[in-house]
Amino acid sequence: MRNHFGGRSRQSLVVARGFIDAAAKGSTADAASLLSSELFFITSVLNSNISLRRAINDPSRDAKSKAVLLKEIFGKSVGASALNVITGVSELRWSASSDLVEVLEQLAIEAEASAANIANELDRVESELFTVARAISTSFELRSALITAGAEKAKSSLIAELLGKESSSSTIKLVNHVINNWRARSVEAAFDDYQYALAARRNRLIAVARTAVALSSAQYDRLVAALTKQLGQPVRVNVEVDPSVVGGLSVKFADELVDGTLVNRIASAGRTLAGKSA
Repeated sequence: MRNHFGGRSRQSLVVARGFIDAAAKGSTADAASLLSSELFFITSVLNSNISLRRAINDPSRDAKSKAVLLKEIFGKSVGASALNVITGVSELRWSASSDLVEVLEQLAIEAEASAANIANELDRVESELFTVARAISTSFELRSALITAGAEKAKSSLIAELLGKESSSSTIKLVNHVINNWRARSVEAAFDDYQYALAARRNRLIAVARTAVALSSAQYDRLVAALTKQLGQPVRVNVEVDPSVVGGLSVKFADELVDGTLVNRIASAGRTLAGKSA
């Protein structure tokens, strides 16, 4: 996930992350967490089945036949949301079939990050994950115990002792998943992947508003409420006061830019006039 995908995979990842946006919109924390679990399950299946990965990534296979195949394999094991995500992913073009595993793991982590965000715990989860990663990487004994293949119950007990009873359920879930799915990664690389995915989701839930003057508390609250309604889950808004804006407000969040500034309206009017006079 931290690695740089080839051109097709890079473009497809942008689209695939939109599937999580759609699935998480208006969702509960429990529903988003369930989606995460099911995507982790699909990731594990694909990681261990190269033939299935190749079938999903086969450009000569049409979308309908891929959808039928995926429903046959996963239809009884996962819900509609997870099936929709993997079906959508199968319709995209990937530079290599192995990219599917990387991308689906990122989507699973982002789904859990959405669950944490809905529960207003995303910052907490990021902090806890960082603390755990550091503890494991700096302890030879703990590191050795957790990178040993198998012994899932023993590993979970170690993590429960390390995290304590007060940690977020999302943190516990993510840490337990990573310690049982190193996939030939080092401890540092695996946790970096998870931290990257959490940050990627958080960045999609932060809006940047540019305005010529500071917003009042009422204006700020209305803006937050409007964006939260549009995205379907809590959004953090950072306000930048920029005198060059002149008037109005521009808001950028996720991959969208809503520019209602006076400068933009004047420029738009100028382009319209130029077009009429051409």
